[in-house]
Amino acid sequence: MTSSPPVAAPAALVEIAGRVNERIWQVLGDDAARWVAVDPALDAPLSSLRALVLSGGKRLRPAFCYWAFVGAGGDPADDRIVRAGAALELLHTFALIHDDVMDDSSLRHGVETLHVDYARRHRDGHWRGDADRFGTAVAILVGDLAFVHADRLLTGAPHMALDVWNDLRLEVTIGQYLDLAGTASSSASPELARRICQYKSGKYTVERPLHLGAALVGAAPSDGTGRALTAYGLPLGEAFQLRDDILGVFGDPAVTGKPVGEDLRDGKPTLLHALARSAASGAAADLFGRRFGQADLDEDEIDRLQEVIEETGARRQVLAIIDSLVDEALVAAEKLPLEDAAVAALIQLAHFVAGRDH
Repeated sequence: MTSSPPVAAPAALVEIAGRVNERIWQVLGDDAARWVAVDPALDAPLSSLRALVLSGGKRLRPAFCYWAFVGAGGDPADDRIVRAGAALELLHTFALIHDDVMDDSSLRHGVETLHVDYARRHRDGHWRGDADRFGTAVAILVGDLAFVHADRLLTGAPHMALDVWNDLRLEVTIGQYLDLAGTASSSASPELARRICQYKSGKYTVERPLHLGAALVGAAPSDGTGRALTAYGLPLGEAFQLRDDILGVFGDPAVTGKPVGEDLRDGKPTLLHALARSAASGAAADLFGRRFGQADLDEDEIDRLQEVIEETGARRQVLAIIDSLVDEALVAAEKLPLEDAAVAALIQLAHFVAGRDH
């Protein structure tokens, strides 16, 4: 297949997204009412969490979970799948908040990240202590709240599903460390880049939500259904993150809600970077060595680094890998031992992952 143009959110996403949003609104609203009665000052962080989790997002993880659940024989009206979808979104919100702190990102969904917002509130209020440290501390706590709510939503789930949930949480944490260490050490290995793709995002975006949905109806990750879901989910999850890497360098800020070239300033050890750096020579190689990963990169330098990535063929190579991975996932989808409607939905989601622009 060739690289797909941006596509609208498919019906396969919409099927569960509204129900998940309603559950999150209810859970966080009830929690806010409880704690604001204790102290009105608690309205601020609790409102911030609810605003962030409901401000955007594609609800991909709940969709993968839902279609594996339904495809494996689950009842679409079963409340367990709504709770699982809401848990996945709250866990994702936890990861985003902490990721923004670790990367010192300024924007998320086009608005100030939590740590930046609360540092500004500290300054505006002329409060005591260090404003940036306060903002970071509040963001960590709000992320922790999302994490706790995610766990609570899965209370009473079957042991098999909880085992998947625990693996998911461990894997994303391991992947985040690999990303941090690779950034700090300026590692530029394609092998490391693809390992980070798999653990930081790919498995917890696609494969594990699929396993979670199937586990809710008794299908283990190690059985035939679980292995078939892995054959579809692993390549598609990697394609998802590689697309994210492309958007992190070349995405439109008006669409992505993030500053252009953010991954270049952060020095992310992506496959895009690894391929470009290994192929660059002369002044281009020198520019990568001196300026890649510098927070004060100006627009001209970002433009030049983007040009180097284009000129070395790195972007073209990554797009080709995305296409190959999505093709692999589509072949696997045709063999999934799921109901026809679920297979059709997962094929639809694969095309969406390939062509998304945010």
